[in-house]
Amino acid sequence: MALKNFDAGLAELKAARRESRPYYWFVAVFSFLVNLLMLTGPIYMLQVYDRVLGSRSEATLLALTLLVAFLYGSMGLLDYVRGRIMGRVAARFQSRLDLRVFDAVMRRAAIRPDELSASGLRDLESVQRLMSSPVLMSLFDIPWTPFFLFGIMLFHPWLGYLAMGGGAILILVTILNQVFTKSPTLKANAVSMRANQVSEQIRNEAEMVQSMGMQKFAFLRWHAARKEALRSQIGSADLLGTFSATTKTFRLFLQSAMLGLGAYLVLAGELTPGAMIAGSILMGRALAPIELAIGQWPLVQAARKGWQNLAQLLSEVPEEQPRTPLPAPRAKLDVQQLTVVPPGQQQAALRIVSFSLEPGTALGVIGPSGAGKSTLARALTGVWRPAGGKIRLDGATLEQYGNEALGRHIGYLPQRVTLFDGTIAENIAKLSPDADPQKIVEAAKKADAHDMILKLPDGYDTRVSAAGGRLSGGQMQRVGLARAMYGDPVLLILDEPNSNLDNEGSEAVNTAIRAMKAEGKSVLIMAHRPAAIKECDLLLMLDGGARTAFGPKEEVLRQVVQNHQQIQQGGTGGVR
Repeated sequence: MALKNFDAGLAELKAARRESRPYYWFVAVFSFLVNLLMLTGPIYMLQVYDRVLGSRSEATLLALTLLVAFLYGSMGLLDYVRGRIMGRVAARFQSRLDLRVFDAVMRRAAIRPDELSASGLRDLESVQRLMSSPVLMSLFDIPWTPFFLFGIMLFHPWLGYLAMGGGAILILVTILNQVFTKSPTLKANAVSMRANQVSEQIRNEAEMVQSMGMQKFAFLRWHAARKEALRSQIGSADLLGTFSATTKTFRLFLQSAMLGLGAYLVLAGELTPGAMIAGSILMGRALAPIELAIGQWPLVQAARKGWQNLAQLLSEVPEEQPRTPLPAPRAKLDVQQLTVVPPGQQQAALRIVSFSLEPGTALGVIGPSGAGKSTLARALTGVWRPAGGKIRLDGATLEQYGNEALGRHIGYLPQRVTLFDGTIAENIAKLSPDADPQKIVEAAKKADAHDMILKLPDGYDTRVSAAGGRLSGGQMQRVGLARAMYGDPVLLILDEPNSNLDNEGSEAVNTAIRAMKAEGKSVLIMAHRPAAIKECDLLLMLDGGARTAFGPKEEVLRQVVQNHQQIQQGGTGGVR
């Protein structure tokens, strides 16, 4: 099954690559002409040594030189054109898969953040760099190596044997290079990525690190990771450099050996001086693609690893099928026998939970830490798929809406609010490039954040960073609430909405909840504090992932108090 899924992702990559097949044929034709024109140098040398010097004809030399200049110009133009074609083929490949890979990375990171989700976009870029690099062009040149070797053989069999023996040795070095550098290179890349993740985490939490005096220990942690990465990189570079230097040195020696053997054959009267020089040039041209491939091998290995990672990522996160657009739903939520197993775990965090929510109603979800409140929020927003049961919004399951439509109908305020680099207006508009400013202000007013935003230095155009920048935790939460209410959602899910708010902020949340209810919308609040459920009509109590109570707020609270008193009395009796 795993192999079948991997093949599905591989098929997607091949299909994207196949779209540019006509351009590959153009590159192949241009490569044929370029390699054919590579014979210009050897033939020119052959004619100069064997004809011009013998006849002492300046006119012949001038004619040959003009012809060679024209042929070299044509070769350079063709080489330039094929490079531009491959650059655009690579860009087309990446453009074709950008949205697909980005979507797969986001969906996987939301449920299972791992190496595939962390490196997905970088893997696509590594494949694109290989496709536009000279090393891929050498793949079009390598098939012509036997023809160059055959040309050397025509000059003299001994020269051909020397060239083929040298080529065989270089191919062996290439294979050894692949075998011995693959594991160190992959290890170096993995260690380097971990070091970058450590540095990025420390940078994102720079305020906490500085305020708690953790600079020294944070540096030691980063330095240890960076030291290991440098050690791995140096080891990999040394090994690769050994093969690269060996290849270059051996190829230069082969050219000199070709000249030496050619000189011996000239002295023996079996070869002309022009053929001796031409053979040396041909051999250098025949072996150049192999040397280039070895020198650029890290790029090849990174692209191969990226290709495999992309195939696995696209296989495990299949493309979502287009959904038939549904009309805007009513705020009627039905949760039927819901069971949720968090990604990567075996035990369910929610077990057979059922409840219904009518339009214009607010539901508070209460319970101790680890009861499953945040799990329920992730399931209701479509981030985590149910392992059993159904979630229906106005009669349709969440899967029938699709992610983009679901994001318009359901507003979500997570427990930890994160903003993106940009303005407050851009964050409220969910980074939409063509957002309506009127809707942005309307969402802020609904969240009772309009006046707070106006007091900032640049109002809605105040720039913030991923960590919030100049905003406090409470201000970030109110901006996050405005973002959740942008686009007029019918269902609002608030996970611990007042965890960072003062009394004014808590009252702003309650005002927003009242406004939603008055408009016939529904609200769910995952809460610990009593102030958060002030506007709730119903309460759902969770404990250990199971529903222990559901109904009108006063009735559930009364039941909770009675249960608590019974537990205390039982505990006291036990002590007595």
